Amino acid sequence: MIDTLLFDLDNTLLDFDKAEANAITRALGDVGISVTNEMRDCYHKINLAQWKLLEQGKMTREEVKMRRFKLLFQEFDIKASPQEVAKHYQDYLGQGHYFIEGAEEVLQELSKRFRIYLVTNGTLSVQRGRLKSSGIEKYLQGVFISEEIGYNKPSIEYFEKCFSKIPDFKKENTAIIGDSLSSDIQGGINAGIKTIWFHRAQDLTEDPQPKPDYEINSLKSLLKMLK
Repeated sequence: MIDTLLFDLDNTLLDFDKAEANAITRALGDVGISVTNEMRDCYHKINLAQWKLLEQGKMTREEVKMRRFKLLFQEFDIKASPQEVAKHYQDYLGQGHYFIEGAEEVLQELSKRFRIYLVTNGTLSVQRGRLKSSGIEKYLQGVFISEEIGYNKPSIEYFEKCFSKIPDFKKENTAIIGDSLSSDIQGGINAGIKTIWFHRAQDLTEDPQPKPDYEINSLKSLLKMLK
């Protein structure tokens, strides 16, 4: 019987894509650059690719923070300091939040019946800022941010470190809910726990790999699934 839920944060509970678009627009605006939709889309793809490399252990977090801007600046021939823009971007990203539809309601209801923990690969300062702004920590038993843990999802080391901090932990009673197949679902499989893939319309694929135990396209579906 499931009694412990591990929730991803970005694009599972909080809308990271909106926060990212806002942060990149403001950060580049600070150095006099007017951001186009093409630039935002390009940055999104570059940023996603760098985080995938982090998941695979091919890049450090500090390299991700800087390389994404260097690549963007090369693509659009932008003459600006990657270090300066990166700092502004991190600051803006940690300010405010946008909820995924139903997120707060679902957390409120599930927290009455389950132990809920947050598992995220995000940057420490950014995630702490967004958690404080959103006010969702009152529903959580704990928060596991990879920069503090010392490992990243989907590594087994990350999950073992998290498990060691959860009282009376049992794998068979635990499920992870997240939007990333490569990070959340693969991580859950590596760790030997149940996996629930939350996918938005743009993420849907006919043959998701790795294969999750369950799929949902609305967070509110969890209320019925986990009765």
